[in-house]
Amino acid sequence: MGGFGVAVQCTPDTLSGLRLGEQARLATSLVVREDSLTLYGFADDDERQVFELLQTASGVGPRLAQAMLAVHRPDALRLAVSTGDEKALTAVPGIGKKGAQKLLLELRDRLGEPLGTGAAARAKTSGPAAWSEQLHTALIGLGYAPREADEAVAAVGPQAEEALAAGTAPPVPQLLRAALQSLNRTR
Repeated sequence: MGGFGVAVQCTPDTLSGLRLGEQARLATSLVVREDSLTLYGFADDDERQVFELLQTASGVGPRLAQAMLAVHRPDALRLAVSTGDEKALTAVPGIGKKGAQKLLLELRDRLGEPLGTGAAARAKTSGPAAWSEQLHTALIGLGYAPREADEAVAAVGPQAEEALAAGTAPPVPQLLRAALQSLNRTR
């Protein structure tokens, strides 16, 4: 069949989560320049948002912002900025001591506080319904009708509740597999 290809610039961490031949969802940001259109891809919306916020600092373009995300996860960057950790920023190629000091000043009020480091902290900050919304969106993206997606989310609800009761975030990839299996059984 026909189609088209798009080059998407991604961090090594994002690329490691992709598999050849499998569908993937990337949060993207299009950077428009006079002579080019460049598409940057991210594992999730939080990475994309941090990428765009980093570029609001003077001297930070898309390549440096992507390099920062290649070295540090979004929460690690938030922690470094909120604690004034110059050393963490100088670990990024292209950022020296003066550049790190300048970035710390400019980004302090923009990035905010870390969202959490462990799965339990992520579950608390994202709320218990975050997994169901992610799962529902993924199923609709795979072409299932909203009614089918609702039924599949309900079918894996007990598994998610077990994870929440144990104090961990529900494993969305495993829940998606289970939801797809339940949908395939009903077809």
